[in-house]
Amino acid sequence: MKRSRKTDFTQRERERIKERDGGCIFCRMRYHTEECKDTYLLQPVHIMHYIPRSGGGLGIAKNAAWGCIFHHTMLDNGNKGRREEMLRLFKEYLQRHYRDWNEEDLIYNKNDWR
Repeated sequence: MKRSRKTDFTQRERERIKERDGGCIFCRMRYHTEECKDTYLLQPVHIMHYIPRSGGGLGIAKNAAWGCIFHHTMLDNGNKGRREEMLRLFKEYLQRHYRDWNEEDLIYNKNDWR
């Protein structure tokens, strides 16, 4: 299977993530939400990769969380200098949900037949 298909989220996986998270994980933590002046941007509409697609991050629930536009942009762009902190919080969140969570398992490996 090609890398692009492995790093994309299937509809089933998207639904699983939305059901697990119930909204943007960062909004639920109240992570700098007061800085967002447009409430539209706080609507949870994106699935965020913990390990990005560009780094071979798989499209699986263990590598993802539901996010709003505001927090997803903040995470991806790192424009507020908060990327490191957000990744730590993201990792802790995923570890609480998956006892066997391991970053190495989240990266595409063409020799791995998942």
